[in-house]
Amino acid sequence: MKKIIISLLLFFTLVLPVLAADVMPNVVSLSNTNTLGIYQVSNNIVLRKSPEDKAPIVKVIRIINKSIEPSELSFEDIFVVYNESKELALMAVTDETEDWVELIYNNKTGERGWLKKDDPYKFLTWVNFYNTYAKKYGLYILNGAPEKIKEMHGSTDDTSKVISTINRPQKIILNIIKGNWMLVSVMDMDRTPKTGYIRWRSEDGVKYVFPAIK
Repeated sequence: MKKIIISLLLFFTLVLPVLAADVMPNVVSLSNTNTLGIYQVSNNIVLRKSPEDKAPIVKVIRIINKSIEPSELSFEDIFVVYNESKELALMAVTDETEDWVELIYNNKTGERGWLKKDDPYKFLTWVNFYNTYAKKYGLYILNGAPEKIKEMHGSTDDTSKVISTINRPQKIILNIIKGNWMLVSVMDMDRTPKTGYIRWRSEDGVKYVFPAIK
């Protein structure tokens, strides 16, 4: 019996990290904020030094059987969002041409390379990304976000009147985006509906909320 239990523990120890490959940001990131949006990549990512077919390859990344090659990179290093069940593999875009996107392939170091687009519609600006996914799934507040972003304003101005506060939200629904502000509707634990503007990012691109993709 002990051997069976030990074998099961070893099995789950080895398998669970593979099964838990989904990536969603949960903490405010102060690095790599100067990005344009996201790009949906395939399972074979060939990154070049410049946006040219004959440019030197800087990195080749492959997703094979729920694992990453090269093994020194993790899903969290590469992706902003990775959700296998929804076939979402989204990387941050730092620059774009008509045919190419420059992607961050290591979120820890900021290393990047150019990927040739296989579909121009796979690139989404941050505003389009939030409009697409936050309107569908709602939003959550990232850990480390300043308390002031829980203040709901009457207009898109830091000096405008605070009309309510987000306390323990059950759901945050995106209505519209205006610059660095969002008009959101919130249902708190007390079941009282609230609507007002919150800052979703700082002036220099630090994001405080994120689509609750699930």
